Amino acid sequence: MTFFTIVLRSLTRRPVRTGLTLVGISIGIGAVVTLVGLAWGYEKGVAKQLDVVGVDVVVSNMSGGLMPKMFDESLQQKVAVLPRVVETTAVLMQMLSVEDAPIMMISGREWGGFAWHKMKVIEGRMPNDGSEKAVVLGTLAAEMLKKKVGDTVQIEVEELKVVGIVDGQAMMENGTIFLSLEVMQAVTGNEGKINFVDIRVPPNTSKAEIERLCQDIKVVFPEGRAMVASEVVGTSQGFRVVRAMSWSTSLLAIIVGVLGVMNTMLMTVFERTHEIGILLAVGWRRRRIVYMVLCESALLGLLGGMVGVGFGVLGLITLGSSPAIRGFIEPDLNLKLMLISIAIAVVVGVVSGLYPAWRSSRLTPSLALQN
Repeated sequence: MTFFTIVLRSLTRRPVRTGLTLVGISIGIGAVVTLVGLAWGYEKGVAKQLDVVGVDVVVSNMSGGLMPKMFDESLQQKVAVLPRVVETTAVLMQMLSVEDAPIMMISGREWGGFAWHKMKVIEGRMPNDGSEKAVVLGTLAAEMLKKKVGDTVQIEVEELKVVGIVDGQAMMENGTIFLSLEVMQAVTGNEGKINFVDIRVPPNTSKAEIERLCQDIKVVFPEGRAMVASEVVGTSQGFRVVRAMSWSTSLLAIIVGVLGVMNTMLMTVFERTHEIGILLAVGWRRRRIVYMVLCESALLGLLGGMVGVGFGVLGLITLGSSPAIRGFIEPDLNLKLMLISIAIAVVVGVVSGLYPAWRSSRLTPSLALQN
């Protein structure tokens, strides 16, 4: 009988208990894949959206939330005259419940600003001007709301006509309702207010120059912050909170898995006292007994991690197609996340097996053989 055969036999001796332990680990790892995949997907979606629109610097007042506080639109003029600023556009963005959709992104953009330029009209047209009470829908937003050109969409208490459907070239853009800033302010009762100023700088502007621009903006807008677009996701307090919440929630599920594996391995050691005594009597070293128990717990972790990744993938697909998520977050399902999750599961298995392995190494052949 080989070493690996002994490891496998110990796990298959109590198939129900082993199976329940695998389920416990799988749930924890599935939570990691699902929650972290959603968080990463949201971050990547925002980064891609900024890249597609062509934003170099974002000015906002995040204050720790996902949606920043509003401020006076007069700030745009103060920013527009700063050195290295080529073009600015003001934006008022909110997440609201729209008709049957529980939450949708609504973006009021300064009419004529560069934020409109990358949209490709699929059906209908763009609004005639900034005062027309009309909206254009991203392709996913149109599908979710079941709207076509000529229909109306109710935002707050206003009925706005759908004049066009556009391809925004990014998931979050396609899941958004677009209207002019002037109309957005009137509909939501936020006249004169915005929550973003998007900035473009000259091509080939060095990072040092962009950072100097951010410092200049801080002088004219002390309560806010200016961030290089490529660093918005990495430096925003709101995104850090989302990451922390996803990992902390996953950690609770992982802790349950740790306790399950530890309980299984302890029971296995207690039930195999006689077997371990024989192995010690025939010449096995204590460190080999420890290694055997750790291999068993690591194998449990590996199998649980692989099944858990499957659960997580299923969870991401299910949530990604749900009305609350679809068009707002594109779950990030990649090999890196899968490998990290499986590695976590293996570490969970090894850590869970440390105490049972130590207990097994304390047995003596004479005492073990008496039981």
